[in-house]
Amino acid sequence: MQITENLNIREIVPLIAPADLKRMLPMDEASTATVLAGRKTVQDILSGADNRILAIVGPCSIHDTEAALEYARRFQALREKVGDRIFLLMRVYFEKPRTTVGWKGFINDPFLDESCDISTGVREARRLLLQINAMGIPAATEFLDPIVPQYIADLVSWAAIGARTTESQTHRQMASGLSMPVGFKNGTDGNIQVAVDALTSARFAHNFLGLDADGRTAIVKTRGNPWGHIVLRGGKSKPNYDAESVADAMGQLRKAGMDTRLVVDCSHGNTQKRHELQEVVWQNIVEQKAGGNSALVGAMVESNLFPGSQKIPGDRSQLRYGVSVTDECVGWDTTERMVLKAHDTLAGAV
Repeated sequence: MQITENLNIREIVPLIAPADLKRMLPMDEASTATVLAGRKTVQDILSGADNRILAIVGPCSIHDTEAALEYARRFQALREKVGDRIFLLMRVYFEKPRTTVGWKGFINDPFLDESCDISTGVREARRLLLQINAMGIPAATEFLDPIVPQYIADLVSWAAIGARTTESQTHRQMASGLSMPVGFKNGTDGNIQVAVDALTSARFAHNFLGLDADGRTAIVKTRGNPWGHIVLRGGKSKPNYDAESVADAMGQLRKAGMDTRLVVDCSHGNTQKRHELQEVVWQNIVEQKAGGNSALVGAMVESNLFPGSQKIPGDRSQLRYGVSVTDECVGWDTTERMVLKAHDTLAGAV
């Protein structure tokens, strides 16, 4: 009999079950407290009960856990200085969408050598999230593969659905079952309606195929997620962080019967990925917020220990420490200046 399935599958490698990984790397009381407090604060900011600005700041992607932990230590010290006006969450992104091909992120390829040791990737991603949460730092990430949340979502306080996947039914269904607030980015072309539609979809209950904690294929039945919101990330032709674009987005949300709460991505289409322009966008958002625009509840900044980006070299020893291997980031000195200046600006908020 001729074979008709798996003709293009080279190998299927078993992966540890989510429950087994969690037994290997369990949450402790400190991490649990960080996650619960982080989610509650984000919800309060989205509802208007907390007037602080939500700032999701950190590396475009994690590729070096040592550098990530150094960043986290600096980050926590900064959080303590500005916490009365700015609620800082650290970007801890392990998955990267690719327009064609390329490095897919730490979970997929933790050694950056196309060995794609996902078993190590998912284990070390969970370990890093435990360490960061144990410091008292709430974590934010983007969920790309719908299986990954079973392994790390218990350690995440805010999640993003990216511009390439906001229109995906699979990701809208997944978001409807996530336990934390979820930001949906507008499309890469600047289309906001796809994100508005995603909010509507994710608020409803869904039934879909997924995995249970023991790694078995299962039917997942969700309740719906009431904490979805839009992330304005600009488009190919123009940014959308200015007051006019924000007002337009608010109008589309009102028309759909949604809360007018918005987060702005200071990178991507709003800066054409030029890291030095992130400070301009950030300050504009802070000034709009200080001027009384209550719809603007937060902003995202891609930041690392050192500015710019680098390509992954054939010789991994040539990697520059603390420099992004994906999108350009502002360096730590700029990050600290941006956040401290925003704290001063918000002191005079109306």
